[in-house]
Amino acid sequence: MNYTKSLITILIVSFLFTCKSKNDKVSNIETVEANQSSSIEKIAKLKESGYEIIDYHAHLKGGLTMEELLQHSKKTGIRYGVAFNAGVGFPITNDSTLLANYEQYKDYPVYMAMQAEGREWVNMFSKENIKTFDYVFTDAMTWTDKKGRRMRLWMPEEVFIDGEDNFMDQLVDQIIGVMENEPIDIYVNSTYLPDILQPEYDSLWTKERMDKVIEAAANNNIAIEINARYKIPSATFIKRAKAAGVRFSMGTNNVDKDLGTLDYAIEMIEVCRLEPKDFFKPTKK
Repeated sequence: MNYTKSLITILIVSFLFTCKSKNDKVSNIETVEANQSSSIEKIAKLKESGYEIIDYHAHLKGGLTMEELLQHSKKTGIRYGVAFNAGVGFPITNDSTLLANYEQYKDYPVYMAMQAEGREWVNMFSKENIKTFDYVFTDAMTWTDKKGRRMRLWMPEEVFIDGEDNFMDQLVDQIIGVMENEPIDIYVNSTYLPDILQPEYDSLWTKERMDKVIEAAANNNIAIEINARYKIPSATFIKRAKAAGVRFSMGTNNVDKDLGTLDYAIEMIEVCRLEPKDFFKPTKK
């Protein structure tokens, strides 16, 4: 009898837990859908006011297909630029693989972007083939420090910091070098810091360091990305860049099927009082 009661109790608890899990899941889905609906409404209002809402930093990653991306575009009202990673350690490493990738997707109604990886890329592809794309972007998340250590800043085990100020000064120099010497249209993942330094973002990105990067962008006619995934750069940076005449782009940098709705970038339009003329727009080739 005790065994039967215990079994019944277990079954009841299991049933209640299952119901709660299902309810929680439904609740989470409803919350996501409500947030997305609100974002879509904001996007529609901005477009009515003359803004072109374009995500210039989308990837076909995590199984995401071009068809699914276009369905998301239709649902949200966001247009897309699809980027393909090219450089050391990536599938695209020479002109033939670069052009093969371009030919595969060029007829879709999206902008075609080349995401240049590392500092070696300028010697891996011909200038003629680089210009095939609608625009080119890169970041300074991969570079070699003064001790000859090649770093990928998103990989904690590959980050070397010999003093925070020393690291930041080298990073700023790297960013300026990229903007002055590499043929790019957009600088992405702007102001990104390794995980270990992110809690100190506001103190490490001093006005002096921000202004050096902003001046390089302005002098070389390079747009600065407002990144929805990392929620960078800060509003302070964006306001200073706007005052200097720098243009902006919006980007997600997705690593899976979740393209989102550019929430941080949309927020920064209002917070920093960005106007339609403040945004970069390429010519579709």
